[in-house]
Amino acid sequence: MTTLSPYDSLSPVTRAAYRAKAAAADLAPLPRADKDDALLAVADALEVRTAEIVAANARDVARARENGTSESVVDRLTLTPERVRAIAADVRDVAKLPDPVGEIVRGNTLPNGIDLRQVRVPLGVVGIIYEARPNVTVDAAALCLKSGNAVLLRGSASAYESNTALVGVIRDAVGGAGLPADAVQLVPGESRESVRELMRARGLVDVLIPRGGASLIRTVVSESTVPVIETGTGNCHVYVDADADIDMAIDILVNSKAQRVSVCNAAETLLVHQDIAAAFLPRALDALAEAGVTVHADPRVLAHAEGTRATVVEAVPEDWETEYLSYDIAAAVVDSLDKAVEHIRLWSSGHTEAIVTTSQQAARRFTRLVDSTTVAVNASTRFTDGGQFGFGAEIGISTQKLHARGPMGLPELTSTKYIVTGDGHVRP
Repeated sequence: MTTLSPYDSLSPVTRAAYRAKAAAADLAPLPRADKDDALLAVADALEVRTAEIVAANARDVARARENGTSESVVDRLTLTPERVRAIAADVRDVAKLPDPVGEIVRGNTLPNGIDLRQVRVPLGVVGIIYEARPNVTVDAAALCLKSGNAVLLRGSASAYESNTALVGVIRDAVGGAGLPADAVQLVPGESRESVRELMRARGLVDVLIPRGGASLIRTVVSESTVPVIETGTGNCHVYVDADADIDMAIDILVNSKAQRVSVCNAAETLLVHQDIAAAFLPRALDALAEAGVTVHADPRVLAHAEGTRATVVEAVPEDWETEYLSYDIAAAVVDSLDKAVEHIRLWSSGHTEAIVTTSQQAARRFTRLVDSTTVAVNASTRFTDGGQFGFGAEIGISTQKLHARGPMGLPELTSTKYIVTGDGHVRP
C-alpha cells in the first residue's frame, strides 16, 4: 500500500515553498564556513558546467529572436563562456564578504541584571520575481545562501531554459557541499498562475523582492499578500546649479545618462538653473548628441538648441515621469534650486538625484530637501550600486522606506531577534 505525503495534494508551487521553509530552518544556524564552502562549490560547478549552461541559454536566445525580441533585451538574456566565468567570480566575491548572521546590532545589561542582545537572523524564505537576466538567478541564490536564507526564484519564461540549467548546477553543488539543496529552487511552472501562487504564499514565503520594470513591480506590490520590498524604478535627476563647474557638469550628465542606459540608476531628467542655462546648455546638448542621446526638451531648453548638433524633440507631460531606459532624456530649465526640488518631489521615483554645484550652501540645501534613497553631490547617479558603495553584490535597490532603503546587500537580507538572558529573573 502506497503512503501519501500530506503535501501530495498541494500545488507544485506550494510544495516548493514548504520545502524551502524546511531548508531555511536547517540553513539558518549554519556557521559561515559551511556557507562559504557551498558558495565556492557553486562557483567551481558553474565553470565546470559552462558548456551545459551556454547550450541551454542558446535555446532561450534563439526563441527570443524568433519572437522578435529587441537586441538590447537579447543581450541581457545572453550568456557566453566569458559571462559565466564572470558570474562565477562574483559568487566567489560573495563568499569573501562578512557574514551578517549573528552580528550583535546592540546590547547591554539592564539595571535588573538581565543581559539583552539584538542579533541579526535570516529573513527565512525569500522569493525573487525577475525578468530576463539569468545572472540574477545566480546573484540572488548566492546572496540568499550567504545570509542564511532559502530562495524561491521565479524568472521570466523567456529565460526558462537558462534558469533551469543554472539552478540545477547550483542545487547539485549546494547539496554536494552538505547544505540542503532545497535552499535554492526554481518556482515550478512558466505560467502567470505560478507567479500569483508565489505572491499569495503568505506564511510560507517571508518576503518577495521584484526586480524588473515598472509594470512588474506594480503588479507584485498591488497583488501580493506576502510582504514586498519594492526595488527601484529609477526616474533619476541631474540638477545643474547656478554655481556649477560646467566641465564637471557635462561629464557627470553624460556619465549619468549614457554610461549604461538600461539600468535603474541612469539619469532620465536634466534640470538646469536659469542663470547657467545659456553657458551650459549648448555645450551639454552637443555632448549628449555625441553620446547618441535624444533630448525631450521644454521650451526654455529648446531655445538653446539652435546651432547645436542635438537631436531635440518637444517634451510632453509624460516625459517627466518616464523611466526611458534608452538613449533619451527629459530636460527643463528651472528658476531656482527650490524649483528643481519641487520638480523632483513631483516626478521622482525616489531612487537617485544629483546636484552639480561649487556652492556648499546649495549642496547642503539640496541634500536636506531631496528625499530619495541616494542624493549625490558632484557625482554621477550611476554610483548608486551595492558594488560601488563597497557592499559587495546587491539583491536590488529598494526605493521604499520600511526594512531597507537603497542598495540591498547582505545585512538587508536579515531581520533581528532579541536574546534575553537572566538568572532566574521574574517580572515584579
